[in-house]
Amino acid sequence: MDSYYFPLDHLDAAARANCNFDHPGALDWDLFFQQLTALRQRQSIEEPVYRFDLHTRDARTRRVEPAPYVIVEGILALHRQDARSLMDCLVYIETRDQECYRRRLERDTLERGRSGTSVERQYRDTVRPMAEQFVWPTRQYADLVVSGERGYDEPVQAVMALLRPGTPALTPRPVWAE
Repeated sequence: MDSYYFPLDHLDAAARANCNFDHPGALDWDLFFQQLTALRQRQSIEEPVYRFDLHTRDARTRRVEPAPYVIVEGILALHRQDARSLMDCLVYIETRDQECYRRRLERDTLERGRSGTSVERQYRDTVRPMAEQFVWPTRQYADLVVSGERGYDEPVQAVMALLRPGTPALTPRPVWAE
């Protein structure tokens, strides 16, 4: 869902860097719904490309072709009921807060050139509070809850089992809990 952050070209670089990207209002939901609906209707889309280094969208797009399975990934993917209604299988990936912070610190300092102090401040001021308010509560809507800390094999197998033809109606069935 990172592709659907609003373009912020109208703001200077400092203002863009101070935006709260963890709030649902940071996303262009209209474009997201339009493009997800197009994919469901077997139409290609031109997905925006977001530039994290500039905090805005790139001029180029990425062509996405319809497929039997489309994965929508993002911390706010389950936030809105109208978004959930467009998805056939809802998977919540649960990861401890300490691990989320560790990963963000590593990624943002190594890949995005940020200081550890700025990452810590952002995590404390926006990331964690927004997770508490908008992300963690969406666990209740998941058809499946998997670990974000145990590797890929178990979660992938659990998702594939849910998607097999003839699988009974989707009901929440956690495969992992702390």
